[in-house]
Amino acid sequence: MQNKGLVKLFALLFGLVSIYQLSFTFKANQIEKHAKEVAVSKIAETEEDYDAKRAAEETRYLDSLTTEPVFNIGIADYTFKEVKDKSMNLGLDLKGGISVILQISVQDILKGLANDSNDPVFNKALTDAQELQKDSQNTFLEDFFVAFDAIKGDTKLASPDIFANRDLSEEITFNMTDDEVKPILRTKVDESIVSAFEVLRKRIDQFGVTQPNIQRLGTSGRILVELPGVKDKQRATELITTTAQLEFWDAFPGEQFLPFLVQADGVLKDIVDVDTTTTQETEPQDTEETEGDQISDLLGETSTDTTAVAVTNPLIDLIRGQGYQGGPIVALFEAKDKQKVTEYLNMPQVRALLPAEQRYVKFSWGIPTEDSELVELYALQGNREQKPPLSGAVITDARNSFAPNGKPTVSMQMNAKGAKIWEEMTGRAFSTGGQIAIVLDNIVYSAPGVTTGAISGGNSEISGQFTLNEAIDLANVLRAGKLPARAEIVQADVVGPSLGKEAINSGMKSFLIALALVLLWMVFYYGKAGIFSDIALMLNILLIFGVLSGLGAVLTLPGIAGIVLTIGIAVDANVLIYERVREELDKGKGQKEAVKDGFGNALSSILDANITTGLTAIILFVFGTGPIKGFATTLLIGIVTSLFTAIFITRLLIDWYLNKGSKLDFSTSITKGLFRNININFLKKRKMSYIISGAIILGGLVSLFTTGLDQGIDFVGGRTYTVRFAQDVNAEEVSDAVHASLGSAEIKTIGGANQLKISTKYKIDENSPEIDEEVQSKLYESLTSYLPDGMNYDEFSSPQDNVGIMYSGKVSPTIADDIKKSSIWAILGSLIVVFLYILIRFKKWQFSLGAVAAVFHDVLIVLGIYSITWRFMPFSMEIDQAFIAAILTVIGYSLNDTVVVFDRIREFFNEHTSWELNKTVNTALNSTLSRTLNTSLTTLVVLLAMFIFGAESLRDLLFALIVGVIVGTYSSVFIATPIMYDTVQKAEEKKK
Repeated sequence: MQNKGLVKLFALLFGLVSIYQLSFTFKANQIEKHAKEVAVSKIAETEEDYDAKRAAEETRYLDSLTTEPVFNIGIADYTFKEVKDKSMNLGLDLKGGISVILQISVQDILKGLANDSNDPVFNKALTDAQELQKDSQNTFLEDFFVAFDAIKGDTKLASPDIFANRDLSEEITFNMTDDEVKPILRTKVDESIVSAFEVLRKRIDQFGVTQPNIQRLGTSGRILVELPGVKDKQRATELITTTAQLEFWDAFPGEQFLPFLVQADGVLKDIVDVDTTTTQETEPQDTEETEGDQISDLLGETSTDTTAVAVTNPLIDLIRGQGYQGGPIVALFEAKDKQKVTEYLNMPQVRALLPAEQRYVKFSWGIPTEDSELVELYALQGNREQKPPLSGAVITDARNSFAPNGKPTVSMQMNAKGAKIWEEMTGRAFSTGGQIAIVLDNIVYSAPGVTTGAISGGNSEISGQFTLNEAIDLANVLRAGKLPARAEIVQADVVGPSLGKEAINSGMKSFLIALALVLLWMVFYYGKAGIFSDIALMLNILLIFGVLSGLGAVLTLPGIAGIVLTIGIAVDANVLIYERVREELDKGKGQKEAVKDGFGNALSSILDANITTGLTAIILFVFGTGPIKGFATTLLIGIVTSLFTAIFITRLLIDWYLNKGSKLDFSTSITKGLFRNININFLKKRKMSYIISGAIILGGLVSLFTTGLDQGIDFVGGRTYTVRFAQDVNAEEVSDAVHASLGSAEIKTIGGANQLKISTKYKIDENSPEIDEEVQSKLYESLTSYLPDGMNYDEFSSPQDNVGIMYSGKVSPTIADDIKKSSIWAILGSLIVVFLYILIRFKKWQFSLGAVAAVFHDVLIVLGIYSITWRFMPFSMEIDQAFIAAILTVIGYSLNDTVVVFDRIREFFNEHTSWELNKTVNTALNSTLSRTLNTSLTTLVVLLAMFIFGAESLRDLLFALIVGVIVGTYSSVFIATPIMYDTVQKAEEKKK
């Protein structure tokens, strides 16, 4: 092997980087485990609501470490925040939490752009667009254009009653054609969705969720939000569905409140418990001398040595800096102290200290400064109703621009009503030297002063020490108040933390068992050579986890299944190589020459097999969401790392061993000669295989058209809940109770007899959080008699003792239709891509036809078996996104097998040109039989280990894979190859 030194260096660096990346995960887990132990030691089980108190104490402990160095690797120190950011992201199914897809209402955006026009054509087009959406893959905006064009008559989009209105007069004029208006509307709608996305991102940042995932889904106006580890479901739902509240407030000068802070501190000393047990030396803060002196003078302090004085000032000791003279900032605090300071300032005893003119002051926080954990406290001029002088509804446009000196600025336009109030506010700020705070969702994003007098006309430019990104963010914030579009949850999954913990335990258990079985099998079958493949396999797993961690990818439960499947792929590559080496040894070649030729001859098959599997994984990644995307991610990473370890690392180890002068047998005494000198006439049995397959497919089709499939909510819409009880329950009895409350519902026992899966379509067309709460409340009422005595609704919906709702999910009919269509396109797309790839590689359409026919055969049999067995299987066999992932994986696996056989046939075509077609094909099939059976058995063992010992939620996916592997192995030999043979033979007969 050439470039051994480069391979060694690359393997070493790759391994070290993976260990480095994974070290952060291990450290984060260690710290979080310690946090749990601290919480348990402080709060006894005898205390009321101890679970919630422990969770709060655990969070407080971790927050205290946010900026503290906790991990030293010799060349660098890392804070807990940095450690957490670099650690591996766990999906919701492993960690618990909430995943939702939000639909931003483009209809609301269009209404806002049209100033709520009453034009009948415009409103009819909006209604028609809603109907078109039910059977369309277009965005709402494109369907609106189609609907408008169909009924517009003489009405134009640029009508003064629609979009050529006062607010859009600078961009849309009444003499524009519809084709000229459409791109402007596309831009406006996209800006509004971007603004909604940015506001949502900022809200979630403020919510303090660890490793959230927020992303736009194409141009449809949908936004995916994943909040792992979130326990407060109601608060999280409100956070992501409420409309953005943009407000403008007059701000007090910050220094006016310094005496108040000192007085408040004195009152708080008598109210709150102060920790005086710990002191630490702190770094001095960079503050202006006059402001530092003000605080010191007010406190009457003469020494700033914090090691000499016990901490006794509940509020003052939390201050980390002050704002500038005449500015709106009262003081700077650490972000982790925000809640505590807010509670202090809102205490009645503290607010009673405020003078009359400040009695309605509204304390608000700014956004944390970049590269700092400090946050600014503002004092806004409130009123009795706490309503802002001006709301964001008056904003007509906002965008980032540049001043003549090249510095970023933000320009803002208001309507006539807003312009008048804005003129009053800016005039007042100019005369007093004050500032106006721009507040979104109670967070101050900017508090500019006024330098040129009252601003009339509603056009303003905000300048300051902005970076370009800060200017873009502020423009997005201002635009968010312009069009209050609804955000509806069209798909949701809520996984309880205990279910996530169980998933991790079962996932790791099944993974380790599967790995152990594979490692033992390779040594049993290939002897010492198997040990080298095992070493490569272990490195492969290390690299997979390292790459996942380094890329910031999310590890999900299907992702673990993908890694386990990758083990099978890695073993397949080694099996291909070893079988070819054994063939070369049987020809009488020396060991080194046999190894060289064996690796060289196997390379083509390995690459073809992995590329076809990789193509289906890419399609799955493109069309999948959430856990399914995680499955595709690990599969893709695993394919790359498997190729590297199987081709290079295994070769490196074998060459090292042979260069020592040692002898290496690629078999054991038991397996030597196994599957050798086999001469089965497979093609003679092809008619029988056609009959058997035809009968199975026919039976499956009859069942599909009569019984059908158990379609999950992903495909039909609905709400589903996994409910666990303290004792075994009768599903039929529970079904009667649930039907009485929710109408039609489907009840299934999954896992143990104390766990039910309950699905219902009750009010599924309504997506509001209130309806979600109503459905869940009705479910609780219907199950009360089966729950422990005294269990209330909150305990049922957020269980702490493994009794209650362990998982809940919702899919609206609209998105269910989209999922169904995208799944069909994913399967068809994979078939087309693979057909073309095989056509290009093998240069004969007969090979492509045989491969695609075998794949259709496999898919139909898997669907038929599901249709026949779903009614009596003891686990869920719903057709959902996970099932589609399984089908695509079956396609990849079936093609993997078929391509290996075809590759050998192609090789024999070239080597033995004098052989008859029948002999060439049969010999190729016999020569690959050892590899086919070895790989299939290994993969089956891996999948069965996952199926038996893995999580309940993976059973349906794994069952489909098990069936697919068996059928795929059969079809590569008895369907794909015979069809290819028959079509090639017919083509040759025509030529003759």
